[in-house]
Amino acid sequence: MISVYQYINKYMMIQTKDTGLQHLHPNTAQKKLYELFREKYNNNEPFRVVILKARQLGISTMTEAIISCLTMTHHDKNALIVGHTPESTAKIFSMAKLYHDCLPLPLQPMVKYSNSKTLTFENPTHDQKELVRNPGLRSSIKVALAGSSGIGRGSTYNYMHLSELAFWQEHEGLSIEDQMTGLLQTLPTAGRSVLVVESTANGYNYFKKLWDRAVSGENGFIALFIPWFEMQEYRQPYSGEEFDADERALQKLYSLDNEQIMWRRYAIRTLCGGSVDQFHQEYPSNPEEAFLTSGSTVFDTDIVYRRLQKVTAPVRTGNFLDDGRFITDTDGVIRIWKEPEPGHVYAIGADTAGEGSDYFRAYVMDKADFHQVAALKMQTDEGFFEHQLLRLGDYYNKAMIGVEVNFSSYTTMRLQEHGYMNQYVREVEDTYLNKTVRRFGFRTTSVTRPIIISMLVDYLKDYAGMIEDPDLLKEMLTFVRNDKGRPEAAPGEHDDCVMAFAITVYILPQARVQEKEQEEEEKSIDDYDAFLSYGE
Repeated sequence: MISVYQYINKYMMIQTKDTGLQHLHPNTAQKKLYELFREKYNNNEPFRVVILKARQLGISTMTEAIISCLTMTHHDKNALIVGHTPESTAKIFSMAKLYHDCLPLPLQPMVKYSNSKTLTFENPTHDQKELVRNPGLRSSIKVALAGSSGIGRGSTYNYMHLSELAFWQEHEGLSIEDQMTGLLQTLPTAGRSVLVVESTANGYNYFKKLWDRAVSGENGFIALFIPWFEMQEYRQPYSGEEFDADERALQKLYSLDNEQIMWRRYAIRTLCGGSVDQFHQEYPSNPEEAFLTSGSTVFDTDIVYRRLQKVTAPVRTGNFLDDGRFITDTDGVIRIWKEPEPGHVYAIGADTAGEGSDYFRAYVMDKADFHQVAALKMQTDEGFFEHQLLRLGDYYNKAMIGVEVNFSSYTTMRLQEHGYMNQYVREVEDTYLNKTVRRFGFRTTSVTRPIIISMLVDYLKDYAGMIEDPDLLKEMLTFVRNDKGRPEAAPGEHDDCVMAFAITVYILPQARVQEKEQEEEEKSIDDYDAFLSYGE
């Protein structure tokens, strides 16, 4: 029995740019896709894959080869191709037709309908007796445009190819996610069904969310990333040219040869209009590069990418008990990269889960070298957050804690009730008493927000090697300037990490060892009533 790969390699023909028709001999990227398919297919399991790719790698070609082979060699199997534009949809469908037309005649299944939308493998005869005796495969390959009315409705498909999902458009009030959800209902949940979703990146839309959930193992999809240098022909002649620092770093990081770096230069200059950011989006080296937004990023993405490649796992993860002991737990909310050192001064900036935020976040920074040494992340329960923050401050030499109080002063109030007085102090104009008073906690305003973001931009340039948390770095890649120039999280993203860390950077200069005199001084601050004003 011949395998799907052997069938493709031996019988299927493609139209090439230079040499016309030739056999499809899969390249490295196409082989990666096939190997993932083969494992699931041989185990009689559904194959679900989301592919983030560079351009011109032949992924659609290989996807259609697999789906066409399965459809043209099995009875009662139906396939659906969905493209993002009429032109691209027609091009992909033409691949399936070419695969059929170029098969040796003995292998060609009978075709009843062949038009711009359907290729049906049935006996075309009008003789009912002949049709009963030899009905043909009764299989089909259909094509549809994303957003088409009733797409997939009332049908069942065994194989599905959704092309350039990141570029689909909302249609008649149906979002990309709604369209995707409807199509998923048409696929069997067991057996050898196939669903290939492939796309280049297009900012932070539904495709990005689908990809992220696949990476984290939350949706049953396999996440397959294919960088530009997987393509062997992406090379240009090298004649001793000098490479810059970024090119040398890239070459070392991915073990690229000189000819590949020269192709990168050519592609940036010729294919991407001289834009490195455009090259990152069209021909990414890693997933983070691919999802550059169309807006202007606030932070230097090159610095962020380089640091992301070097971050290490925390040395300990867990939670603090009531007595201050740290208990290791892989699901814990505290991550520690570096233990506290005697005599060192630490600051902790925290962002509570207010409007538009899903997480409570806090970071610990060492004043001696600006090193981010620990992080706190949790989703619910402000009481537990306050408890962990209190113990975290104790653990790091009574670190100074600065909690954002825009939405709640609960945490600062509870820290004070526990006797934790080493908190960030801000000055507030009391118009009723006509004087300046001091209050605990950091308040983000139209004045303070630009300042702390600007300070964080500078910190990244000077101390990127001191950042340990990959969540923070990834969030920096989604922090952009909107149409009005305001720095904020891209649509659908969050800024919890950025704001918590920005507060940490801002309050660090005020951090100092808590002396007995300081405690007495802070106790005199008229803040007990002020806390109830929610950080006024």
